[in-house]
Amino acid sequence: MTPAARKQKILAAIVESYIGSGEPVGSKSLIGAAGLDVSSATVRNDMAELTAQGYLAQPHTSAGRVPTAQGYRYYVDNVMRMQPLAQVATAYIRDVLQKHSGSPEEILQGAADITERLTGSVALATTPGADNCRVRRLSFVQTGRHAAMAVLICSNGVVRTRLFRCAFVITPEILGMFDKALNELCAGVEVASIGQPFIQTAAVRFGELSLFMPPALIAIMEACQLASKVSVRHSSLSRMLFDYSGRFSRELVEYLQNENDLSVMLSRRPQHTDVCIGRENSRVELQNSALFSARYTIEGNPSGVLAVITPLRVDYARIIAIIEGVAQCAGELIEELIDTKE
Repeated sequence: MTPAARKQKILAAIVESYIGSGEPVGSKSLIGAAGLDVSSATVRNDMAELTAQGYLAQPHTSAGRVPTAQGYRYYVDNVMRMQPLAQVATAYIRDVLQKHSGSPEEILQGAADITERLTGSVALATTPGADNCRVRRLSFVQTGRHAAMAVLICSNGVVRTRLFRCAFVITPEILGMFDKALNELCAGVEVASIGQPFIQTAAVRFGELSLFMPPALIAIMEACQLASKVSVRHSSLSRMLFDYSGRFSRELVEYLQNENDLSVMLSRRPQHTDVCIGRENSRVELQNSALFSARYTIEGNPSGVLAVITPLRVDYARIIAIIEGVAQCAGELIEELIDTKE
């Protein structure tokens, strides 16, 4: 075994031992754990080199070593062995999520909750993005003599509603006219393109009908604006009242309550499964944590994000398997929900 291969084996053994026990790892225990046929002195020298290179840290002068964020990074990229979730675990996740399958938002809230339950850490999920999202169907429901509700159903499964009021009495015939004319106008149109210019052009196109249309058109525009906004579902924040060293972490709690910042950060996550460790996170609030993320897919295209924030000392392979399994189930259930709305 070359010195480089031996040091890699030592680093892997320290990471895995520390993940399991939380205790610094000494040279004597490493020889058996890593299956090394070398002296304790050789192992100590290798540990000293790994420490000097930034992969390990020594909490106390006479103590063993613990991994640094750089050590975890090397382990994840070069040593860690992935295993998919067992079929029984996947079936359990799907069974739980099916109980929350009334809308994409309900599915994703369920995904965040079960991810927290399985990982013991705060989980986040974003609604499907508006990229290439189109209007699938518009419906109108009367809510009063002069009031009705526009219901927007999008191609990504998102449903948004908006109330509107008319100066005239709304009748079933008028609602039927709205339904026919506005579905002919909007069905298949990109949601993000339905703004003020689109509405103004539509009003001109309707001719005499434009006297009736403005309230309904404005309601549709506002529903599209709501559908274009990515929202974040998260599990309970009670786990974040204290950071992973036991200190109060008000900054992290406040950050996780800022939906706008969260949605921007999560929307920038890669299309593939990824983990940012320690200071790799651009947000200072996350620099003592590991941020895992995976995308769920809709009709084969990467869509929203499922993420989990954990301490640095965590079973990285297990967390990745969990978020990939939950994300896959969530995407499949959202697709099934879309199919029922055809």
